[in-house]
Amino acid sequence: MDRDFGTAAFGHLHRFALVSVALVAACGLARGQTATEHSGSTSVSASTMAAKTKMVPAPSKPPARKSSSHLIIPDGPPPEVVNRKALEQRAGSDACKLLLRSVPSPARAWVDGAFVGNTPLLLILAPGQYQVEVSGQRLESARQTVDLLPRETRDIAVQMAVRYPTTVSIH
Repeated sequence: MDRDFGTAAFGHLHRFALVSVALVAACGLARGQTATEHSGSTSVSASTMAAKTKMVPAPSKPPARKSSSHLIIPDGPPPEVVNRKALEQRAGSDACKLLLRSVPSPARAWVDGAFVGNTPLLLILAPGQYQVEVSGQRLESARQTVDLLPRETRDIAVQMAVRYPTTVSIH
């Protein structure tokens, strides 16, 4: 049993050595050297190695991009920054300020269905009625309607109900 293992291991080692010599010779051939010039003691000739090794020329131009299933990072600012700027641009001269906080904090915040960032957050909005929704890390959430008058500054703290407890006690 040990002898069979030794013979098999020697066979694998011998194949590994031949592959290593072939790779070293191929690297030398790529630089215009013969196998004997590159490794010194190698008995493989360059013509034999060229027949066994298929050389692939370098591409003249980069390959075209293929469609990928990976996520692509978009150029530009994150969506929450874009959404906040859009709200600010619609605010006009009678802009209102809304300081949005959540209990517990931090939480993700949406105004009229558009993600605007994480609480606490200062928003510049046009006067009017807004649907504010916050969602926490433990799947807690809350929704509140906010009415803003022209040039009003409002501070609201949205209280979220905890869906999953943070601690568990066993009696």
